Amino acid sequence: MIEDHPVTFWEGLADGDTYASTAEMGVLLRWLHELEPPPFWLPGLQPFDRVASRLECAAIPKGTRAFLRSMARDLEVEYGRLEFSLPSGHLHGDFNVGNVLRDAAGHPHVIDLDGFATGPREWDLMQTAMYYDSFGWHTEAEYADFVAGYGFDVREWAGYALLRSVRELLMVTWLSQNAGANPRAADEVEKRVATLRSGESRQDWAPF
Repeated sequence: MIEDHPVTFWEGLADGDTYASTAEMGVLLRWLHELEPPPFWLPGLQPFDRVASRLECAAIPKGTRAFLRSMARDLEVEYGRLEFSLPSGHLHGDFNVGNVLRDAAGHPHVIDLDGFATGPREWDLMQTAMYYDSFGWHTEAEYADFVAGYGFDVREWAGYALLRSVRELLMVTWLSQNAGANPRAADEVEKRVATLRSGESRQDWAPF
């Protein structure tokens, strides 16, 4: 701390991206959550704070924008009623396999810390669960390793389906910002919205 300002030091990892195993991810996330809170203020998690601005600037059809806005309003109300199982505390905010990289010696490191906040720990467990459960981007064995490493399966929590819907909405609204400049992103947004409308499988969602 210098004159009440936190100063951070950045470390280069390795050339190219090599991702950690899901078992390592679970252990690292549990370790991160069990750390002492940082000696400075962290913002509270606000899942819906960027939805409106993203949709306002997105080059998407009016019907798509209206549907996503309505979905966001309904989910925000339901999110406010959730009862979480795990204690609240500091969060990574965007914990997924793409944000756990190996250094040159093969040791895993958690990166992309700009979303650090305080809130329900279930938030940090959701993406790995969804990458397996909704999208098929992790295998059953990989997800089991993650659960074993962390010590809690968020899919068994009563609020899982609702929080999954929140995360899916955020994935779509985040991607919608790129629809005007990227035809592939525009097509992916419409494909995702079609499954949100119908309730069909998300297995065809493509990673971005």
